[in-house]
Amino acid sequence: VAMTTAGVWDPKQHGIDMKRKSSFSLLDQTTKRPMPGSEEIGEQSEKIEKLWKLMDTYEPNDAESIQKSFARHLEYSLACTRFNFTMQDAYRAAGLVLRDRLLESLNDTNAYYRKMDVKRGYYLSAEYLIGRHMQNAIANLDLEQPFKEAFHGLGMELEDLFHEEADPALGNGGLGRLAACFLDSMATLSLPCWGYGIRYSYGMFKQEIQNGRQVECPDFWIGDGCPFEIPRPDITYPVRLYGEVVHSTDAKGNWCVNWVGGEIVQAMAYDNPIPGFDTYNTNNLRLWRACPSKEFDLDKFSAAHFADSVESRRKAEDLSAVLYPNDATYEGKELRLRQQYFFVSASLQDLLREFIKRPNYKWSDLPSKVAVQMNDTHPTIAVAEMMRLLVDVMQVAWDEAWDLTTKCLNYTNHTVMPEALEKWPVEMIERMLPRHLQLIGELNLRWIKDLQAKYGESSPVIAALSIFEEGDIKKIRMGNLAIMGANKVNGVAAIHTEIIKKETFPEFYKYCCDIGKPDKIVNMTNGVTPRRWVHCANPALSAIFTKYLGSHEWLTDMTKLKDMLKFKEDTKLHSEWMEMKREAKAKLAAYVKEKCNLDIDEDALIDIQIKRIHEYKRQLMNILYVIHRYQDLKSKSPGERAKAQKRVVLIGGKAASAYVNAKIIIKLINNVGKVINNDPDTGKLLKVAFVPNYCVSAAQVMIPASDISEHISTAGTEASGTSNMKFVMNGGLIVGTMDGANIEIREECGEDTMFIFGCLEHEVSQIASKAKSGHY
Repeated sequence: VAMTTAGVWDPKQHGIDMKRKSSFSLLDQTTKRPMPGSEEIGEQSEKIEKLWKLMDTYEPNDAESIQKSFARHLEYSLACTRFNFTMQDAYRAAGLVLRDRLLESLNDTNAYYRKMDVKRGYYLSAEYLIGRHMQNAIANLDLEQPFKEAFHGLGMELEDLFHEEADPALGNGGLGRLAACFLDSMATLSLPCWGYGIRYSYGMFKQEIQNGRQVECPDFWIGDGCPFEIPRPDITYPVRLYGEVVHSTDAKGNWCVNWVGGEIVQAMAYDNPIPGFDTYNTNNLRLWRACPSKEFDLDKFSAAHFADSVESRRKAEDLSAVLYPNDATYEGKELRLRQQYFFVSASLQDLLREFIKRPNYKWSDLPSKVAVQMNDTHPTIAVAEMMRLLVDVMQVAWDEAWDLTTKCLNYTNHTVMPEALEKWPVEMIERMLPRHLQLIGELNLRWIKDLQAKYGESSPVIAALSIFEEGDIKKIRMGNLAIMGANKVNGVAAIHTEIIKKETFPEFYKYCCDIGKPDKIVNMTNGVTPRRWVHCANPALSAIFTKYLGSHEWLTDMTKLKDMLKFKEDTKLHSEWMEMKREAKAKLAAYVKEKCNLDIDEDALIDIQIKRIHEYKRQLMNILYVIHRYQDLKSKSPGERAKAQKRVVLIGGKAASAYVNAKIIIKLINNVGKVINNDPDTGKLLKVAFVPNYCVSAAQVMIPASDISEHISTAGTEASGTSNMKFVMNGGLIVGTMDGANIEIREECGEDTMFIFGCLEHEVSQIASKAKSGHY
């Protein structure tokens, strides 16, 4: 019998033990929950003893208990009746059932971290493209079978509930997806690491296509509520913006600096449990929502100034409204900087609060207990904010504060192009963050003096390494600030890290070598999680791997997949593999019909390119090839056409709202599709579609169905890329250039598994130079 889904075969018949830790740790009421130590509950232990007895067991996870929990939430949490509820209600109730179990694990994990006094990692990222929660959490908690049985017994399919969940609009591209994969992997590895970011109300935008053009609409993903997030009004921090710096003396007569005035925004926490796979561990993604310090001005309302009465709320909510607001205007740039400082300040206040809650804490212990990772330049104002919190708020001496800062902070660079590194006008920083400008100025003054002592006062290296960039508009270079303030700096692919050393920050690398620290800049190639991108996205393939390898261990150690090579001549595996691919293509065909109103041939070769629309990613070159292929087909006789390979080309991704050229590329793709898809001569041989509103859920449908995928950036421009990894994990072949992680994938998988074309990175500059002089 051809295997088509994970449920077709019985693992026990193959001698496979599928039981994971969660199967016997949290499943029944006989398992007792850990009690806190007496130091945690203090004198209240006798008063709450009965409460502890009521809470000393876990929620049972058998199908009947899940059904009872679902019915309880449906009626008592959502106020639905048993006779009147929708599938959306059912999804939300099921989400609350799952959240109960996530909270048990999250609370136990946090209690364990505190008891063991572990060193904690904190990942600061402006975006997290996390995808739907439910399916991934059920899989990681090892609850797939009981949940499936429970809802099947209620006349519902779990798959239908998954589709009711909206993709959280918290990210856009590879940067955000990498952050999401890191959270899953850190939880799976039982590492005590949290993520910090912003709880965007409307995401970047929901992409619609009207008359072939991208139209940006609000993506109000929280409109129906998200059952997995936990509002934490008890965890709120003030974040100051604007104002002025005043100098004074404290009660002891010591000189001190105070940042006063301006406006205060409250950062309120929303927690999102992130469960690990095959572990007891559940970590947390803490997102900040901006709230006003003054909710409502009754005097203005009473004076009939109704709009003015809620002005502070509107202004605060701007901060957490939209991911990457259009920065084509000065106001847009200012909003981006406000957003970045808002979440960085709240996050650092939160993690320092956790540190000082430790009994008998010493600031010298901070680097042994705290590690902060800045994901790209968006959170790099953290260097100045950490100094402000230590020096101004915690009264730590300057030299000690700088030592602590440079030992705790780390920086991931995601771009190979220096012009893409963020730079903020000094005037803007001075007005919005006056104390931070002073701190950065002092850091730069000391830094320049060190450089002058080492290289001489007139050395050209000093201007390159300065945090300040001179010019008509004086600016602060956030990349320079980040490298200066970081313990480690990493690139995200081997070739990218070398470009950082040679081209992006060559002067910094030389300085590091000169002081005997060449390992300050290191490589850490990006990765993706097979739990999401194989087990959830392609359960049939996951079942094949588990069946032939004899366990699920490949889901945490993908090197074990090499053992599949022993079966490469197995005809039974071949037939199961092709059945898996047919199933994925049928699912894709239904999706393309729904989203694009286009019928595609499931037997055709599926050619996919899904990533942010950008000139360096070369979607333009892809569609030019499609035009060439179309013209070639048109020039053939009917008999010659009949021999051609049928192909479906799908392109998806969002263009930044201010990126005109990228939006023109989208229009071109849709125009080309309109011609090709309606030509009776080629209609059965070539189809083209731009798939709107690319997101994680769309990728989980498209990637398993691909035969080939396009990763064709100009060599030396793509830092890493991660969609290439997802495609090859699902058995797809890459058409690509020697760029980013393509190089390492080729080294690992073999030259015959990838179709490579184009020049190498070191050849690009010579070709570009010739092109400028008219020699193409």
